[in-house]
Amino acid sequence: MQVILQQDVKNLGEKGALVNVSDGYARNYLLPRGLAVPATDGNIKQRQQRLSVQRTQTDRVLDGARAMADRLNGLSITVRARVGDGGRLFGSVTTQDIADGLKAVASVDVDRRKIEIPETIKTLGTYRIPVRLHPKVSVTVELRVEPA
Repeated sequence: MQVILQQDVKNLGEKGALVNVSDGYARNYLLPRGLAVPATDGNIKQRQQRLSVQRTQTDRVLDGARAMADRLNGLSITVRARVGDGGRLFGSVTTQDIADGLKAVASVDVDRRKIEIPETIKTLGTYRIPVRLHPKVSVTVELRVEPA
């Protein structure tokens, strides 16, 4: 019997997958628990429409991430911080500081969780900071830390 999975089922498939299972497994386990629906013509059309809409949304998000990457590519931001002896900062530069700098310079809202700082920034200098806007799109921004 063919069924369309409504949820991820271990060792069977992911949500939305069209799978062949034995009649007893479908009737006695998958269907009563709401894990799957029978693969009727109407349900298959609905699945295809849902996949089409999902693909369109994914493409729109990817295009938005690429447009944002074009705006951020080659951008340089400056963060001012209080400095102690030897050029060491009182604290460190955080991802929120970088996100605020990107908003001020490029008028782009970047979620601080998308900014990946490889190591803690506790000294003055210039750093290259990767920003992962989408799993397929990332860009590197130059960060300059200067004394306040």
